[in-house]
Amino acid sequence: MTGPSGFDPIVGTPVDPMTSGSHAVGDATPRGSGDERSLGEIVGDISTDLTTLVKKELELARTELKEEATKAGKGAGMLGGAGVAGLLALILGSFALAYLLDNWMPVELALLIVTLLWAIVGAVLAAKGRKELKNANPQLPETQQTLKEDAQWVKAQKS
Repeated sequence: MTGPSGFDPIVGTPVDPMTSGSHAVGDATPRGSGDERSLGEIVGDISTDLTTLVKKELELARTELKEEATKAGKGAGMLGGAGVAGLLALILGSFALAYLLDNWMPVELALLIVTLLWAIVGAVLAAKGRKELKNANPQLPETQQTLKEDAQWVKAQKS
């Protein structure tokens, strides 16, 4: 039996209406104290849970990094193949452009113009590539999220 303000007059403690049941008058045990473990057992359980939690977090991070490394390796291999094909196309295209320019100017000047064109393209690509590498920041979103949840769980266990 609870009072109007959610206070149990028999035991003298606040009552959660969602968990309150019938309460016998002679029963002096407060509700919600069904756990009969000692403090040492509770601390041991928390220690075991934290150890398991840390191991699982490390396993998740390792798995996530392995998946990302596999994806990056496949992508790097494909980019390497594309680079070889692009280099061959670049060489043949450069000669074709030089021979085309040879119709209006000496062949030496035509080859020099093509070389300068590719030097400019290379410099622009190098600058952009360097900028992208500086901006790279590998993050592990799932691991970060579960670590935040773990911190909240540990705080809840302290309470």
